[in-house]
Amino acid sequence: MPLGHIEHFLLQTTDLAGTRDWYVRVLGMRVGPNPDFKFPVVWLYLGDRDAVHVTEGGKDVSENRKRYVGQQSQAEKGSGVIDHIAFRATGLKQMIDHLNALGVPFRQRMVNDQGLYQLFLMDPNDVKIELNYANEEALAAGIRPELTASGLGA
Repeated sequence: MPLGHIEHFLLQTTDLAGTRDWYVRVLGMRVGPNPDFKFPVVWLYLGDRDAVHVTEGGKDVSENRKRYVGQQSQAEKGSGVIDHIAFRATGLKQMIDHLNALGVPFRQRMVNDQGLYQLFLMDPNDVKIELNYANEEALAAGIRPELTASGLGA
């Protein structure tokens, strides 16, 4: 169940366009493809890899956002706007068994159009951790998510 690399950070903002434009203009990132989560999101890329995800934040986020990713902070400034740290990983079944054995709660999600099966859990400091696996691992093991991105309402 090894972790491969940090995959992305998710930033919450009340100014999606302004944040997007800053990362593009100042840091040279580019806007690239992202899944349709049925809530506002922009994925920013370094080369061919998405590195920063930006979504709505603060007190008025959509119910779809809360259902899919959750929301630990309503902060609009400072480090509280970092919603989670995502890692690419392999060994989905082993990780699920490991988390269950340790009694660590987690949520299971699937992003159909990106081929990702996701586990969301909290670290001891209430920082959300996202573990991303290839959907094929879930299918091969007969593992089903609690919620899919495509299953969210419009």
